[in-house]
Amino acid sequence: QVQLVESGGGLVQAGGSRTLTCVASGRFFYIQDMAWYRQAPGNQRELVATTTRGGRTQYSDSVKGRFTISKLNTNNTSVLQMNMLKSEDTAVYYCNANIYISALTRNDYWGQGTQVTVSS
Repeated sequence: QVQLVESGGGLVQAGGSRTLTCVASGRFFYIQDMAWYRQAPGNQRELVATTTRGGRTQYSDSVKGRFTISKLNTNNTSVLQMNMLKSEDTAVYYCNANIYISALTRNDYWGQGTQVTVSS
């Protein structure tokens, strides 16, 4: 059973920083890509950042230049470094991963979410 577990959420002042970590555990072949999404109350879930097995990273315009997603490594961990946080960054942050559990089977997994609250 593959699981994604996020950690690192909490309360932070505007302008501050926070680091989120997502660890993939269980039996699988490899991780194709990992991403972070967020969902604020009343809003749809939105993509924040992605990183692929090939080393490519992408960011939403709203976080570009402030957030950094780590590249995939053998630790099966994704780290989202969030700097210069704003009140509009307040949301539940979710880790997502596309993981090959066998040579031909790829599944999509989600973590349980971690709350980030930015106080102004």
